[in-house]
Amino acid sequence: MNTKNNQTNASKKHGKLPVWNLKDLYNSQNDKSIIRNLNDIKKNTQNFEKKYLNKVNTLSADNLYKAIKQLERIDELMDKILSYAHLLVAEDGNNEKNKIFYQQMQETITKYASSIIFFTLELNQITEKQIDKLVKSPNLQIYKNWIINKRSFKPYQLDLKIEKILQDKSITSHSAWIRLFDDLIASLKFPFKKQELTSAQIFNYMSDKNESTRKLAAKSVGKVLGNNIKIFSTITNTLAKDKSINDSWRKLPNPVSARNLSNVVEDSVVDSLVSSVIEYYPKLSHRYYALKAKWFEKKFLMYWDRNAPLPFQSSKTFTWREAQNTVVDAYSEFNPIIGNIVKKFFDERWIHAPVLEGKSPGAFAASTVASVHPFILVNFQGKTRDVATLAHELGHGVHQYLAGQNQTHFNASTPLTLAETASVFGEMLTFKSILEQANSKKERKALLANKVEDMLNTVIRQIAFFQFEKEVHTLRKSTELSIDQICSIWMDVQKTSLGPSIKFEEEYKYFWSYIPHFIHSPFYVYAYAFGDCLVNSLFNTYEKGLQNFEDKYINLLKSGGSKKYNELFSPFNLNLSKKSFWKKGLNVIESFIDELETL
Repeated sequence: MNTKNNQTNASKKHGKLPVWNLKDLYNSQNDKSIIRNLNDIKKNTQNFEKKYLNKVNTLSADNLYKAIKQLERIDELMDKILSYAHLLVAEDGNNEKNKIFYQQMQETITKYASSIIFFTLELNQITEKQIDKLVKSPNLQIYKNWIINKRSFKPYQLDLKIEKILQDKSITSHSAWIRLFDDLIASLKFPFKKQELTSAQIFNYMSDKNESTRKLAAKSVGKVLGNNIKIFSTITNTLAKDKSINDSWRKLPNPVSARNLSNVVEDSVVDSLVSSVIEYYPKLSHRYYALKAKWFEKKFLMYWDRNAPLPFQSSKTFTWREAQNTVVDAYSEFNPIIGNIVKKFFDERWIHAPVLEGKSPGAFAASTVASVHPFILVNFQGKTRDVATLAHELGHGVHQYLAGQNQTHFNASTPLTLAETASVFGEMLTFKSILEQANSKKERKALLANKVEDMLNTVIRQIAFFQFEKEVHTLRKSTELSIDQICSIWMDVQKTSLGPSIKFEEEYKYFWSYIPHFIHSPFYVYAYAFGDCLVNSLFNTYEKGLQNFEDKYINLLKSGGSKKYNELFSPFNLNLSKKSFWKKGLNVIESFIDELETL
């Protein structure tokens, strides 16, 4: 693939696409500031260890506050360097210099971080009575939630020596396998009509308006994944076993427990979400895909038709400028403060938009550090879905920006379950804005159907992914899984979740292998469904005119991870611990399908 030609074609079609300016982090890999920062990390971690090792449980409230502040400064410098290295790889994973630099930074920082592991372990040895007394201090009140979250891992932590070994060895254990996966995905080429395409390009053709094009793309994906399935299977088996060993040593009750602890959410709340979504499979995905098959005048849809443009779909594509205006206007109409933050991302070049060889597929928002700002990566190809993706990632960006401006480094970080709130809310704002501009019944129907498909991908698909992971990780505790076993689990959850109106062919059994969340962050996926259902209820509250909604919403985003989810959502009268709460969110999707049937 010729990258220059690709950029030129995209510019003609979509206008000039922005490429981020990472100089707000560092000027280059050779920036002397990186060396200075690494030296500071080395010196400060050693001094921290000398000053506090074996003394944490004797510290006064003031001295514990000072220790946390020092630790926070160290952690922020580490995050700044690793964020920069990660973004370089994300924009060009085929560049060997980028990969080597990222690996070097990971190895160096992991080595230095080994000196400060003791702090959390000792913090967790303080008695509950003493902690309750300490956090009453005005200074420590700021870190109360951070301390509580750290202490939730207390029953599962190991002694200092083992924790150090696990951290040091992570570079050559799970981090190495993740790197192999990323390298493999970045290097894959998918044959298509005498071209060799990247994963981002080939998946774009799977939602092409031409059925034969979609089928050709799907077959190419299946063939290439199938040709590499042994490596993908080995990566999956190794990472699942690595996790199982760690979980076993820590005596974690089940494979998803570590994720729930990180997300600061109880197992019972996640179980309630998952069981509610599974219960709604027939009412949502089964029903919608039967409706879509009817629109296509077919008895059923092939799997490559699942995201096909609808027969009554507008073929409109967006230039970058149109996409920008659509999203900025939607956010600004909701609240001018938030609209101005969204505008900053475009004006200050905090976004990387073109599809390029070696670039990370999909999209993400990287929070980096509060002293800088977030960066956003998308692969923009002008579709309505690309506008929705842009709105989604900018929601993350606004959340990260406001939390970073208003919280300390440790408190700015948001648990994954809440991290999807602003992104899904922003996507809904943009959708409603586009829907209001619909000029005909046909256009409204197409927009509604697209929104339902996005919601099914966010809720139904992600819970099916979660079920797939749960089964793979549970079985891997006792035995290596064969390729056939993994493929069989995948096909079972796909058929159950998507329903009888979607038919599969042999090669679809390999499609589990390209999904990066399974590799990078086991069980991350339920956070999408969590966020979507939560926002459906939150948006409903907004539309019903809750008093001071905007102020409450901005305060929610500013809070970052400084409060628990039940505290954050009590001003909106939302209670996430009840099963009825999740059903309320799922009913929003059902009501959209109801409207589609009447249109």
